[in-house]
Amino acid sequence: MLHIPNVLTAEQVAECRKALGQASWADGRATAGYQSARVKNNRQLPESDPAARRVGDTILGVLERNALFMSAALPLKVVPPLFNRYENGETYGNHIDGAIRPVGGARVRTDLSATLFLTDPQDYDGGELAIEDMAGTRRIKLKAGDMILYPGTSLHRVEPVTRGVRICAFFWVQSMVRSNEQRAMLFELDTAIQQLAATAQDQAPVVTLTNIYHNLLRQWADA
Repeated sequence: MLHIPNVLTAEQVAECRKALGQASWADGRATAGYQSARVKNNRQLPESDPAARRVGDTILGVLERNALFMSAALPLKVVPPLFNRYENGETYGNHIDGAIRPVGGARVRTDLSATLFLTDPQDYDGGELAIEDMAGTRRIKLKAGDMILYPGTSLHRVEPVTRGVRICAFFWVQSMVRSNEQRAMLFELDTAIQQLAATAQDQAPVVTLTNIYHNLLRQWADA
């Protein structure tokens, strides 16, 4: 689970909110599976909505240039972002994301889930993204423009919104490295290499570790 700050600037968030504010929101249950529809109560933009496509392209563009996202996710395929809206007691109970998402005639394995917050925490009450893992339940509520990236295998929910409006983008990533454990090790190794490269006078260990990183990636990646 990784908090990625400042994916969008304040100006980009404002532009996204303006575009989404003029869009036509629909019942979120229309895109849910049988089990999820029983606990889903929110609104969502249809995938074909021009605003969803325009804002989604903006998000995909900045993610391609986000070094932290690229290092952590090692993305092979990214599902175009979707957008949801919660207010007045709306919620999404415990559910697990589907393992495979159809995208334009292709199929994408959902190794990682991502939620990008487009509303600041002080603008609404409730609405925490609650994610269950081995450490227990973590409740996530980030500032607008920040994103949480977490394993697609995680049981999660959105707590009821009791005041204001919560708007987020959400999407899934098929990583080049299927295993959460292997991907986490590569991320830690890459982070250590970057830190060492910035501080070490002798760069020989950096080259050695970089060689190990790429050999592991070559062995584990499916690309």
